[in-house]
Amino acid sequence: MRKLILGAVALIVAATNSAFAAEKLKVAIPQKGFWDSSWVEFAEAAGFFKEAGLEVEFFWTEGGAQTVATVVSGSVDIALSNGILAAINAYLKGGPDTPYRIISAQMTGANELFWYVKADSPIKSLKDVPEGKTISFSSPGSSSNLILLTLMRQAGSKGKPLAVGGAPSSYTQTMTGQVDVGWSVVPFALQDELDGKIRIIARAREATELQNQTIRVNLANLNSLKTKRESIVKFMQAYQKAVDWAYTNPKAIEMFAANMKVSQAIAKKAVDEFYPKSAMQIGEVRDLQRSLDDALNYKFIATPKTPKDIEGLFDIVYKP
Repeated sequence: MRKLILGAVALIVAATNSAFAAEKLKVAIPQKGFWDSSWVEFAEAAGFFKEAGLEVEFFWTEGGAQTVATVVSGSVDIALSNGILAAINAYLKGGPDTPYRIISAQMTGANELFWYVKADSPIKSLKDVPEGKTISFSSPGSSSNLILLTLMRQAGSKGKPLAVGGAPSSYTQTMTGQVDVGWSVVPFALQDELDGKIRIIARAREATELQNQTIRVNLANLNSLKTKRESIVKFMQAYQKAVDWAYTNPKAIEMFAANMKVSQAIAKKAVDEFYPKSAMQIGEVRDLQRSLDDALNYKFIATPKTPKDIEGLFDIVYKP
């Protein structure tokens, strides 16, 4: 009898532990260490995932197509910080069978990017870039691509946009003369500007027509939305908590500075001057018609579209 009772207790304990086991999610994040690619790290540090009963496995990509590929293949449940033009382009090709959905906004407005030249370059602005000289961005369809094309159109620039990968790759190619104008995300290369090694010739916030437009979004795998929806909702709730925490807790600046290997003063300057919290809202993908117009103008899509044409692309799981 005693063995039977002990056995029953063991089964109950096992069932209880199973019921309270953390729900697991896999997440891809582009370009490690930037302020707005750190929400998962911040949520982990603040204990928000543990509070939500989540176990989040995350890793870093080089951004752009590589991040989207992870969610398309189903190797991750969520892919963060993707250019909206690329997401629209892929959906219009694949339709309802496209294996992901936009689950939230990630960045609204253009703020944290800048373009620069070596200190001895004769180029003073994007308008000064001669025909044939190269101006870098990360990858086709990315937010850096959209912002650069907007800035070039505003300036009447005749330069040649060139996809070069992440900010570190752009820096190497610019400083070695392979690229004429580099792109970056603060605080990367910000110290070089203060030290006089480079000159900033354009800032993302100068792309004024993008200021109320969502330029990056977060994606979830379609099958994951069907099988893990509750966990994905909890993830986005923890994500929002991490954003709120980061703008009020000094530990976030410490982590940001350590990740980027810059001083806390530079890290704080980057956040204060380039990352307004309002840009981090996740509940609404804004000015979608402008994104569709941009996609057409920049040849990411072949024919004009309206938001109704792509309404199936969106599944906003949480609105704070």
